[in-house]
Amino acid sequence: MKTSKVILNSQRGMSLIEILIALTLLAVGGTMVTTTVLDRLDEGNVTATQTQIRNLRTILMDYKRKCGLYPNTDQGLEALVEKPTGGKDCKRYPSNGFIENGKVPKDAWDEEFEYESDGRKYTIISYGKDREEGGEGPEADINSNDL
Repeated sequence: MKTSKVILNSQRGMSLIEILIALTLLAVGGTMVTTTVLDRLDEGNVTATQTQIRNLRTILMDYKRKCGLYPNTDQGLEALVEKPTGGKDCKRYPSNGFIENGKVPKDAWDEEFEYESDGRKYTIISYGKDREEGGEGPEADINSNDL
């Protein structure tokens, strides 16, 4: 019997305060990790959208080389997938379009790009994470003229 009393007395648990301190430390650490991960995700989305705009810029240069002008605002980026019916006729338009999969890409937030063009110059815009004009950080607009 004496041995069991000694074992019971030496098996002391954590106090409530020690448990609360441990939980608080875990919560603070988890918050820091989550914030870092979300920041990295935002950075990745901005970089992916910038890359997508650069790819579209390359495709638009190919369009201009073959058709003489960039698609106008009314024709939009859809002119890279389907031969436009309005505006100047493009006699060298490829039968399968300028984009392989037949779909105009979207930005990293799954929104369509804004496209404006007079045929000589163009602008491609993504409104960023908040999907509204303006903003800072990941909410900032991404404009082809700034890349």
